[in-house]
Amino acid sequence: MNSTIRLNRSLARAIAVQVCIHACMSAIRMAAPLLALRQGHSPAAVGVLLALFSLPQAFLSLPAGRYADRHSLKRPVVICVGFSVFGAALAALWPVFPALCIAALASGGATAAALIAVQRQVSRMASNTTELRQVFSWLAIAPSIANFIGPFAAGLLIDHAGFRCAFAVMAVLPLASWYWVRHTPELARQDRPAGPASKGVWDLLALPQMRRLLLINWLLASCWDVHTFVLPMLGHERGLSASAIGTILGVFAVATTLVRLAMPMIAARLREWAVIAVALGSTAVLFGVYPLLHSPLAMGFCSLLLGFSLGSVQPMILSSMHQITPEHRQGEAMGLRMLSLTASGIVMPMLFGATGAFGGVASVFWAVGAVVAGGTHAAWGLKAKK
Repeated sequence: MNSTIRLNRSLARAIAVQVCIHACMSAIRMAAPLLALRQGHSPAAVGVLLALFSLPQAFLSLPAGRYADRHSLKRPVVICVGFSVFGAALAALWPVFPALCIAALASGGATAAALIAVQRQVSRMASNTTELRQVFSWLAIAPSIANFIGPFAAGLLIDHAGFRCAFAVMAVLPLASWYWVRHTPELARQDRPAGPASKGVWDLLALPQMRRLLLINWLLASCWDVHTFVLPMLGHERGLSASAIGTILGVFAVATTLVRLAMPMIAARLREWAVIAVALGSTAVLFGVYPLLHSPLAMGFCSLLLGFSLGSVQPMILSSMHQITPEHRQGEAMGLRMLSLTASGIVMPMLFGATGAFGGVASVFWAVGAVVAGGTHAAWGLKAKK
């Protein structure tokens, strides 16, 4: 019982660390484009500003993972807190477009690096595979909480006190992460075993299971991007109102949160490869059906099922990745996963646009669904962990 209580307390602190840093970034991501538009900047400039939130991940993911492997949790999080506070404070003191760009880079990079360190930390809290699934399921809820708290608080502050006040309050929020990480026990660092020098990321890519997981991760990230970016176009094509499209997307977000809340309670009955295989198969079917639906109610129900499917996968991928990766390189593996997600976020929207221009919006759903169906066999290869 005492060990369970300690695990729950440590996990709660780790989640709080991630929520506070992520909420700061999500608030800036909402407020900065809005301020830029009010200052008269073009939509193209705002697009560049939004891209800067993700840009640091392309360069920092692997170094941040290796740094977390060397220094565990506290030092990486303290550095991330410093960058988050710097970015938000700069926007509060100097609310002009160049400062907003710097704030986007600082908060986006800090959030990504902190997530890698926290994921590595919580994996060491688990003593068996069931607990590993549970801790990653709980941690997966943190972005949902942060993406509500940050924009909601920033919106209220902007309306009642202005942009400067909103950025200033957001600069204080990451300091709560510093408070929580101070009281989080630093788990023992796993030393690199003696032997030949590492060849870097190529050693990890040489693992067949790692390649399978990265492929699955890329496929499902693409599905998430399709639903986020292409669904509004499909809704517009169907003549749906903005509120109806927003509701459909909101149902998806609620479903992903609900399934992650349920997963820790049934983790003992789950197997990573089975959950991933079912998610891939059901997502392929739902993507085939989605373009055939026209009523908001039917599309909302499909969005609900898709949220359950995609929301269940991230904890299973993280659990599997930690089981197949050498312990002293798990931070680097998390960085490699984040790098693949960043590449997907940059490349896939352009491919979606080209496919949609050539064959219509429905063709994007069908094309991605067909690719996901073709990749379902990769999940069966995960049955053997090593």
